[in-house]
Formats: sequence, C-alpha cells, structure tokens
Amino acid sequence: MLPTLPLLEATDFPAISRTTTDTLQVNLGYLCNLSCVHCHVNAGPNRTEMMAAEDIARVLQVLKSRNIKTLDLTGGAPEMHDNFRELVVKARALGVRVIDRCNLTILFEPGQQDLARFLADNQVEIEASLPCYSLENVDKQRGKGVFDKSIAGLQQLNALGYGQPDSKLKLNLVYNPQGPVLPPEQTALEADYKRELATHFDIVFNQLFALANMPIQRFGSMLISKGEFAPYIDLLKASYRAENLAGVMCRSLISVDWQGNLYDCDFNQQLGVALAAKPPRHLRDLLEQDVAGESIYVADHCYGCTAGQGSSCGGAL
Repeated sequence: MLPTLPLLEATDFPAISRTTTDTLQVNLGYLCNLSCVHCHVNAGPNRTEMMAAEDIARVLQVLKSRNIKTLDLTGGAPEMHDNFRELVVKARALGVRVIDRCNLTILFEPGQQDLARFLADNQVEIEASLPCYSLENVDKQRGKGVFDKSIAGLQQLNALGYGQPDSKLKLNLVYNPQGPVLPPEQTALEADYKRELATHFDIVFNQLFALANMPIQRFGSMLISKGEFAPYIDLLKASYRAENLAGVMCRSLISVDWQGNLYDCDFNQQLGVALAAKPPRHLRDLLEQDVAGESIYVADHCYGCTAGQGSSCGGAL
C-alpha cells in the first residue's frame, strides 16, 4: 500500500484547537467481516489487532472521570470484539450514549444472530454504512452480496423499532461517494434514500450522514496508483469553507486506537499521528489530564472535513 502522509504534511490548513471533550471514539480493533474499497482503516477478516481487556476497562474509567456523555464504537466491526457487549452494558449503566458503527452484514455472522436484539435492548444508536441505495453500487464498493444482506439487516432493525416514528431507537445511515468526488448535498440525498428504501424495501431510518472519502490509507493509496491523488486534494482545497471549522469533530472528540493511544481524530489515528501536544498519550493519561485548549494536528486531509457542506462523523456540518 502506498503511503499518503508524506503527501499531506506540508499544509496551509488553518490552526485549530480543542474545546471540551464530549465524545470518546474508540476503535476496538481492525477485525472485520468485510474489506471495503473506501475503508480508511484497512480492516478485514485477516486483521488480528484487538483492544486489550485492561484498556476496555480504562475506557469506562475515562467516561466516568471526565464525564464524557458519548461513546462512539468503531473498528473494523466493533461487534466482533469479545468484550463489545460488556462494554456497551457498562457504558449504558453510566448513562452514556453509545453509538455502534455497524456494517449491517455483521448481524448475520455466526454467533451474532442475537446482536440486533442486544443493541435494541440497550438502546444503542446505530450508524450503519450504506454507500448507495442500489445493489450494483454497494456491491462494487463493499463486495458481492453485501447489498442484500444490508437490506435484510435494516429490515431486521426496523422490526425491532429502529428508525420508526416516535421510537427511541435511532438508526442513521452513512453514505460515501464511489470515488474522488465530494458527496452530494445531504438533505436532498437523504430524501432520495428515504423514498427509494421505503418504496422498494419498506425500510425507514432517522438521518443520512453524507461523508467525504479521506485521501488516506486504502483509498488514498488507490488514488496515488491511479494518478488521482493530487487532483482530489486540489478539489478539497478549492471547496474549502471556513465556516465549517467551528463544527469539525476533532474539537470535541478524542479518538482512541486499539492499543489505547490517543489521537485528534480517527483519520489522524490511521495516519499514525498522535495528539499534537507532546508526548504521545494513552487512555490512562486522560484520568489525570484534560486536553481542552490544546492544538490539533492538521494536514491536507483536513480539507476533507471542511470542503463543501463539510463532513464529520455526524454528517454534513
């Protein structure tokens, strides 16, 4: 895989700093049942990196000691971690909102047949990747058969109350473009998704989050190999909007890798760039240190969060 960080480090992106932390985003490991083309963490079935039990315990300690109200679980497929369910139950007992970044097909993996019911019973908010509402586009990006399983997963979640009117069970979908282009306007695209999924599959959901593809890892390497890396960076820079700076997720989120190390965001984590303030820090340090007011590491990939309508873990800015 071709490295992208050396092409991103020389940047004129504006300096930004942290505010109060309200979200702990934890990558439980890179093991996944899929190997998606756009995946910026290079997750897959052969990855073995998984968070240790002692760091799982530290996650709960940090949530409590720092009064952090949202735990955002990602991977890989976070549900494949042996301690996923225990972590969810204990975090919910603290009154913490839990988000599961779910690829939907995981619901049909061996040993996960009761996963949907578990998520519903614990009122876990689901953010599910569905890069298009057509079979051809989804299978092209994520693998043959993924679309049909994703639809079946959404129908299963709907049957449990997810995404239904007046339900407390939140179901949000995540869209990524097919290539080096900006995502379409989120509100209009959401309307298209809701119409198509309701008409053809009787599926409902709460919101659609339209995310830009980041020029790093697997996607960035593909751009380099096709000679499309520089043009994509130019597109992101040309589409920069300063007003999006106020809402970028790194201001109020701390990203944690499977080893417990801290980063400004999930993308910096995958680039191997620790918190801007030195030395590199770990979950255990958050028990005693506050990161509010610290500088955030920026590079050219940050234009991906601020281009056009903006892009964050919660969709357009």
